[in-house]
Amino acid sequence: QLVESGGGPVQAGGSLRLSCTASGRTFSDYAVGWFRQAPGKERDFIADIDWNDGRTTYAASLKGRFTISRDNAKNTVYLQMNNLKPEDTAVYYCAARDRYGSWSRGSWGQGTQVTVSS
Repeated sequence: QLVESGGGPVQAGGSLRLSCTASGRTFSDYAVGWFRQAPGKERDFIADIDWNDGRTTYAASLKGRFTISRDNAKNTVYLQMNNLKPEDTAVYYCAARDRYGSWSRGSWGQGTQVTVSS
């Protein structure tokens, strides 16, 4: 089970750090990613990280403002979000998949709401 935390209200230009932890297992041999879904829109990929080698992938439009990282000791993946904009308002989801698998067959958290006000 994946659990996200760290969401909430923030003013435009502010920052938030989201956390994703897994209960009962480690992320070893998994890729862990962050997605978001705004009201009335599809769920979009933000970034992912390979737990084993730390390689990261980003959506081009968000690279530079959003940073994904991991803490092996805490078995936690983070999403640092800077210079937030009202259009970043969405429910943010953490997901984990086999390193060579697909997100559709992975595990998903319940999501955490991020609301950016202007």
